[in-house]
Amino acid sequence: MPSIALVTAKAAEHLDEDMAPLRAALIGCGAKVEVLPWDDTSIDWQRFDLALLRSTWDYTTRLPEFLAWAERTSASTTLCNPLEVVRWNTDKHYLAELARAGVATVPSAFIEPGDSAQGAIAAFLDAHPDASEFVVKPAIGAGSRDAQRYHRADLADATLHAEHLLSALRSVLLQPYLGRVDAHGETSLIHFAGRYSHAIRKGPLLTRKAGPVRALFAAEHIGAREPTPEQHALAERTLAAIPFASPLLYARIDLLQDADNAPRLLELELTEPSLFFAHGPGSAQRCALAVIERALR
Repeated sequence: MPSIALVTAKAAEHLDEDMAPLRAALIGCGAKVEVLPWDDTSIDWQRFDLALLRSTWDYTTRLPEFLAWAERTSASTTLCNPLEVVRWNTDKHYLAELARAGVATVPSAFIEPGDSAQGAIAAFLDAHPDASEFVVKPAIGAGSRDAQRYHRADLADATLHAEHLLSALRSVLLQPYLGRVDAHGETSLIHFAGRYSHAIRKGPLLTRKAGPVRALFAAEHIGAREPTPEQHALAERTLAAIPFASPLLYARIDLLQDADNAPRLLELELTEPSLFFAHGPGSAQRCALAVIERALR
């Protein structure tokens, strides 16, 4: 049976609630398993049949270093998801590509370093006159870190937030705040090897005036959820639009409902998503079998 590395970050290993059930499921299937930090330079990744990205949640502030590690590691073993997927998915500019491919996304606009934050936000609000609130967040980010919700009247505060990100040479993502999330929450559908496994409901994460999240990720309120046929259909369209070989070992599709109660893609998590095994009976075993099948291939 294969030897599997479950790749984490030193600061995240004990925060990853998926790690213990996945490790147990893999060992139960006969695999050899080690949990290792991605940035430990003493590790010989070549001795593993597969390196599975799990909770490398510090990559957002170390992306060049992380991608260089991923490139070296993918030359030594099978990296999942693959290097080209990781490069694409760690920057939310992929949302624009999916929108062009016909995927119903949450409307998104980007501000690049050197652009006028105030002018870009004003243009965004003009383009979305029905949006009473909007979100400012980094294009490279995870776990709602450095994301904040603003009212249209909070233009000065939103501009300062965007300028802070831009000054650090970080691209900024603007999106309308879809108000149905306050009651309906967010729906995440999890797939393993292209097959639907389970879904969860995540409560709203962004509170006005709370300030940007600075921890590795925002506190989450999770429960199981049965997706609607429309949500399943959008998840399938999203997976089909990924511009790489499929099926990927794992994917999490995060959806919100718009004002017409139609699902919209908020994010597509292909790099290090929480998989919420606790809310999907048998899901850790399904993931483990997919991992072993990919490693043996």
